[in-house]
Amino acid sequence: MLTSHELLGFMSPSLAQQIITYAYESDKPLYRATLQAVADARKVRYVFMERQPRADRHNAMVATLSKPALEMVTSNLVRTWLLKKYNSMLCDFLNALGITHKEGVVEDLPAEMDDAKLRAAVEALVAKYPGEVVGVYLNAFNEMNEVNWPNLKTILEADKRLQLGG
Repeated sequence: MLTSHELLGFMSPSLAQQIITYAYESDKPLYRATLQAVADARKVRYVFMERQPRADRHNAMVATLSKPALEMVTSNLVRTWLLKKYNSMLCDFLNALGITHKEGVVEDLPAEMDDAKLRAAVEALVAKYPGEVVGVYLNAFNEMNEVNWPNLKTILEADKRLQLGG
């Protein structure tokens, strides 16, 4: 499974830019914290990054956040983007699986999931949301939770609609 920095590195550049832009427009504290971490990793001052044209700054942010050293920051960015922008997708998936949640957040996941139920839930997501976004969510879901479902990994590897980068 892919870690958050790998997800950001493998997804299409336009989707990676959408995530950064979402934070810039909708979650200033998240954006500032992410930019500070990127500035620190690049060994430059925050104000240097902040004064760059936004397109250049965001490209630099994506490039830096795609590195293993910033896994925690990237994980927080991706997780927040999914929970806030695509909360309905998270809820749709968990509801289809019959998993109790609070606004897309789960306390206890089952150790395994029925193949037919999982496939039906994935099909419902792909029918309603962009395939690459669904792919990012499902990869993040399987990676960021304590429980990894081998059948979800198989679906992610086999289903071309869920592939990152396009």
